[in-house]
Amino acid sequence: MDAVSELLADVHAHGAVFQQAIIRPPWALRMSSGAPLTLAMPLRGHAWIVADELEPVRIERGDVAVVRGDVPYTVADDPATTPTRVITSEDYCVNDTCGTPAADASVLVSGAFERRGDLSERLLRSLPAVLVVPVADSPYPSVETVVAEISRDRPGQQLVLDRLLDLMLVSALRSWFDAPDTDAPAWCRALDDPLLGLALRLLHDNPAHAWTVADLAAKVGVSRAGLARRFTALVGESPMAYLTGWRITLAADLLRTTDHTVATIARKVGYANAFALSVAFKRLRGARPSDYRNER
Repeated sequence: MDAVSELLADVHAHGAVFQQAIIRPPWALRMSSGAPLTLAMPLRGHAWIVADELEPVRIERGDVAVVRGDVPYTVADDPATTPTRVITSEDYCVNDTCGTPAADASVLVSGAFERRGDLSERLLRSLPAVLVVPVADSPYPSVETVVAEISRDRPGQQLVLDRLLDLMLVSALRSWFDAPDTDAPAWCRALDDPLLGLALRLLHDNPAHAWTVADLAAKVGVSRAGLARRFTALVGESPMAYLTGWRITLAADLLRTTDHTVATIARKVGYANAFALSVAFKRLRGARPSDYRNER
């Protein structure tokens, strides 16, 4: 399985929300929908994604910006424009933000994964705060396709919108990985390495196994020292440190998306009991599994 498929294996939008905002300059919308992931695309004009503590990013007609929900940000016609309204999940399309566009109006289309359970923890932790895919890299589907679907009610529309959002995210990640200067996570890039790709897939496919470096090296067909050196050089951490992080990431997904007990989740991801998982989880995430679950 390639890196994009690894990240998106468990991503399936349910109840995806698309909105079309029509705004005359100057304009600035402070985004506070609570969605874990949002995609923004100018249909007319341009827009700036102004994320807190980050450099503003300009997006042109047809570009796709992917913004993580934990990143406070504003969408504006200019980075210096002061936000005039806060957009929540309930009132994104309010007052004069929707309707027929005037000649000088900007048109911004956005789609959101509203449920955190639709997105894996490993995906959200792998993405940069703001990811922009230029239209030249052929994002699919196009913003025109999305607008055509949301502009009229048809049977099965919600299912189509869900799949359109899935496709747009796949397309954005594919372009991100293909870029020569990509900042994709090291483990994603390492999946293309013949040796480490196999090692990573073994860990991903069976995280509950009592792995040791020697065991993993034997499965891959190299020496223990050779695997440890290459793994650390390409991934940035040792095989066992990576495995611990992977187990905790999977546990976080299960805590968010299932009602399994902590003890059951512990066994599924390779820990002997709830206490062992709790110790590792708090060390890496700063919270106990039960507290983390209560935040969903």
